[in-house]
Amino acid sequence: MVYTARMGHPGGDLSSADILSVLYFAVLRLDPHDPAAPERDRFIMSKGHCSASFYVALAASGFFPLEELDSYMQPLSALCGHPDRNKVPGVEACTGSLGHGLPLAVGTALTARMDGASWRTFVLTGDGELQEGSNWEAAMAAAHYGLDNLTLIVDRNRLQQGDPTEEAMRLEPLLEKWRAFGWAVAEVDGHDVSALLNLFHGLPLERGKPSCIVAHTHKGKGVSFMEDRVEWHHKVPNEEQLAAALRELEAAQ
Repeated sequence: MVYTARMGHPGGDLSSADILSVLYFAVLRLDPHDPAAPERDRFIMSKGHCSASFYVALAASGFFPLEELDSYMQPLSALCGHPDRNKVPGVEACTGSLGHGLPLAVGTALTARMDGASWRTFVLTGDGELQEGSNWEAAMAAAHYGLDNLTLIVDRNRLQQGDPTEEAMRLEPLLEKWRAFGWAVAEVDGHDVSALLNLFHGLPLERGKPSCIVAHTHKGKGVSFMEDRVEWHHKVPNEEQLAAALRELEAAQ
């Protein structure tokens, strides 16, 4: 998709792909035939620049035909570089401006609490976007209201555009920060499907507290020349690189 569009964020797409697969095929309570069902779980893709993997998860779970993926970021396509809730079924929020997803998710989870509804809210953020202060205002609010119907997953691949996160603006000790803000916290290998399933099926991590799952991942997971390479945050493979990447991914299936 990125190769055809000549733009995209393949490193972050691949670091989050296992998380999205587990959510969409084993965790989220959704009906692709009724995307606006009132009792659906809500998922917010805060790291909206990694829209390719998000669209694949939506298409593979039946929200729209897989063939539409061929139109990714083409003129007039609904599949924009950043997801648009007005154009794509299954998209809950227009995201991509970093730091907005968690505040939206807090409002969504609070709505469910006020309505006495049983649906849950999940939000996936990048680790670099945690440098945005709006996230920490949202974190305080979520703990204040005891939103144990809210789960944050941090794609902790340790790389952002241009630099490792710890050189751009240090995040560590990350788990301790979330605990200090009043959240229940766990960490997991973000590419270990069984470990992800066990955590998600045990939610909330603690009654009366929002849950934060720090998922340790690798940028460009599954493609040897992309893995843990900061330049693949936003880069397009050439024809030779595309063929090599597809061979490696197919061999790993």
